[in-house]
Amino acid sequence: MIGNGGAAYLSLKLGEGQIAVAKKGVGNAVSLVTVVSILLTVVFLVWINPLLTLFGSTDILRPSALAYGVIIGIGLPFMMISAAINSMIRADGSPKYAMFSMVIGAVINVILDPVFIFVFHMGVKGAAIATVIGQVASFVVSVVYMPRFKTVRPDSASFRPDGRTCANILAFGLSSFITQFAITIVMALTNNLLARYGAASVYGSEIPLTATGIVMKVNQIMIAILLGIATGAQPILGFNYGAKNYKRVRQALKIALVASEVVSVIGFLIFQFAPMSVVSRFGSEEGFYNEFAVMAFRIFLLFCPLTGFQTVTAVYLQAVGKPVQSAVLSLARQIIFFVPAALILPVSMGVTGVLWTGPVADGLAFLLSLILLLYERHYLKKHHMLEALKA
Repeated sequence: MIGNGGAAYLSLKLGEGQIAVAKKGVGNAVSLVTVVSILLTVVFLVWINPLLTLFGSTDILRPSALAYGVIIGIGLPFMMISAAINSMIRADGSPKYAMFSMVIGAVINVILDPVFIFVFHMGVKGAAIATVIGQVASFVVSVVYMPRFKTVRPDSASFRPDGRTCANILAFGLSSFITQFAITIVMALTNNLLARYGAASVYGSEIPLTATGIVMKVNQIMIAILLGIATGAQPILGFNYGAKNYKRVRQALKIALVASEVVSVIGFLIFQFAPMSVVSRFGSEEGFYNEFAVMAFRIFLLFCPLTGFQTVTAVYLQAVGKPVQSAVLSLARQIIFFVPAALILPVSMGVTGVLWTGPVADGLAFLLSLILLLYERHYLKKHHMLEALKA
């Protein structure tokens, strides 16, 4: 919310030529995310046990979840601050540096994971420590960039919280917040339903939880790629929209939509025709585990080709300063469509019904995003013609 909101605010204000306002936005975003990250760390560590219960943790899985979660909680400020600054680095016109700050953390994590897990025999604690070390590295690289901003130079005054500026940042990033927070709600609801209805099936509680967890992780990877495409286009969309260069806005939107659909379709082909090639990367088992994992990929991600369209549309609306429409779209997919389907379908279909909530929500959200985007396309064409007549 704060990172993407700050990035959208920066791009729009730069496009409008309001450099001083843009500078204050960057400073306020950093101050805001610092305070929020510390508060969330305290909340997370104090209430970690109730949170695990909320997410459907079983007695068998709880010790590992606790061992991993406490360490991850300590690293929350490093992860949140670096992610927020990274979004604004990208909007500042330094996408390569933004990519480097993220990649360095990921590479360190990948290298240290097997060392801590297998060499030092630290198990999930080792995995968590490797993750936090990677997050600290990304944090350091991101913070080092702050004095090097090209479009604005944040000074001490720009970090002083301003209510109106913070409110605008939060409003611009509301869609991102809803998307991420709703994913959390969806995961909690899904896990509880899988444990409940799985216990009444031949699969038991643990197999649906573990297998679907893999599906959601893989889906998050695909969504991360789609978000990379969408947020990469965000500075171009926001700046040109603010500068009233609507032709370039339409061009950037078209490129982002095509690229995201290519990624989504490739993912669909893998999930439908070669799901075991993905499952085996996470350590495949036998019998019911493999059976449920394959079924989960094919059903839950059945409409994943539509995900790219939804993702780009939501970020586009956010980039052009229409947070309400963007928030409605994000809220519709994750909450308005998903939750009722999750509560209704399993009643008659059992644990399989939990999986069918994915395509139901994706299909309905696609229709809504199509309506919103067609309206915006008409709006852009109209204003492009007006600008051309003025010229």
